[in-house]
Amino acid sequence: MSKKRILLVEDETDMAELAALRLKREGYQVEVCHDGAEGWRRVQTEPPDLVLLDIMLPGMNGVEVLRQMRNNPRLARTPVIMLTARTEDADVIVGLQTGADDYVTKPFSMSVLVARVSAMLRRAQPMGTGNGALLSAGPINIDTQQHRVTVNDKEVSLTLTEFRLLSAIIAARGRVLNRNQLIDHALGQDAIVTDRTIDVHLTALRRKLGDARHLIETVRGLGYRLALPENEKV
Repeated sequence: MSKKRILLVEDETDMAELAALRLKREGYQVEVCHDGAEGWRRVQTEPPDLVLLDIMLPGMNGVEVLRQMRNNPRLARTPVIMLTARTEDADVIVGLQTGADDYVTKPFSMSVLVARVSAMLRRAQPMGTGNGALLSAGPINIDTQQHRVTVNDKEVSLTLTEFRLLSAIIAARGRVLNRNQLIDHALGQDAIVTDRTIDVHLTALRRKLGDARHLIETVRGLGYRLALPENEKV
């Protein structure tokens, strides 16, 4: 099996070198660049398996790089972990709203970074479900093997995290999933995130589902569930 390729876009040279060294020791192929414009050029030239992307970058900031990726069909599903020294909730939310799958705040231990990278790449593999490779609800159809979603036969581009959230909710067939359960499904049991993180991802997911957004129902004080169409209720 070929090594997974990681693109690390980080302008703090010492941190970038340490992170790249540790990730290489873990068996990954790592490329490093130190400004956003170069990062955007590289990700277009040869899309990696995962991007570690700092928010504050010269040339083009990380949020803009991420926005360009999510608007490009070839890169829309590429997993992205944001790196940020900012701890304010609003700054993290901007990254998540733009399409980041996860985030790590500085300073962080290299062991934590490796764990988050490993978990994200693991989640990027095709999903297995009890109902086989296909899931559906109303106009929504999901191919869990090809990571493909259509709404009314029109393909919808979701991030990896959005895809896993939607798959979990539909697979539950109307059972309420609380935020912790959704975090486990979408980000893994080793993820350390806030409830607000899931809410932001779900807001973005509903927006992309368009007229089918009502199928993701908020159960106040409990979590979220699939609002099953009448002809699919059991």
